Amino acid sequence: MALPPLATVADCTARGLTVEGPEVALLTTYLDTASAAIREAAGAPISQTTSTLDIEGELGQWLSLPGPPVTAVAAVFLEDQAVTDWRLRSGRLWRAGGWARGDGPAEVTVTYTHGLPSVPADIVDLVCRIAATTLLAYRSADGGEGLAARDVRSERIGDYSVQFGDGGRITEMELPEYLREQLAARFGGGISLLRSR
Repeated sequence: MALPPLATVADCTARGLTVEGPEVALLTTYLDTASAAIREAAGAPISQTTSTLDIEGELGQWLSLPGPPVTAVAAVFLEDQAVTDWRLRSGRLWRAGGWARGDGPAEVTVTYTHGLPSVPADIVDLVCRIAATTLLAYRSADGGEGLAARDVRSERIGDYSVQFGDGGRITEMELPEYLREQLAARFGGGISLLRSR
């Protein structure tokens, strides 16, 4: 199941963006894409969801669950066998017998509810700004040609000349490294095995 975007068209218009009728579908697409970029950088869904996660259980008694805060755990399986002798503490599962089999690590499958009940205002604003910037790029040339990847650093009119940057950024949806690091630190990022059901 796809997660809803972290911001809506109404959030964008509340921030002063004027959206014409045919552009609503475009902006909705940009909001979805910007939300996906933010979630990928954060390494967490941010908004509250129920996910099933397969991770490697280790010999220790603690099993950390990504995408804080963890509010509920519905089911835990160790190598496809239901486990009920665990406790949820501070977003981690504790089990006296640990999370591995005698011969090494084991696969642990956890279904749990996690994330924030409402998206923080600064994240809504960030998603709106990214989507609005992309919409403005679309508007800058007929037929959406303004979306073409380019990083213009300088332009001269007499004997026309243009200089493109080489910073590696291709689209408005690409997040700078400092922002990716901030999002990962804030939301505990770093899990790529997360899937929602």
